[in-house]
Amino acid sequence: MQTSLNTPLTSLQLELLRIYSFNPTTEDLQEVKTILAKYFAQKFTDNVNKAVITENITDSDLDEWLKDENQ
Repeated sequence: MQTSLNTPLTSLQLELLRIYSFNPTTEDLQEVKTILAKYFAQKFTDNVNKAVITENITDSDLDEWLKDENQ
């Protein structure tokens, strides 16, 4: 069964396919997932910290946003 993609793969997706082509162990794959999760969490944190400084966002603002059920 052949499927066509509507959008091209990103560089990250292509790199992950290369990793999978080496037939990594389950432990290796879990480690890759952990590394990626830490990377994107740090990137998110850095962006929030930057916004806090540039937009004068307070801890109270962040707390209110976390409580907002529409977010």
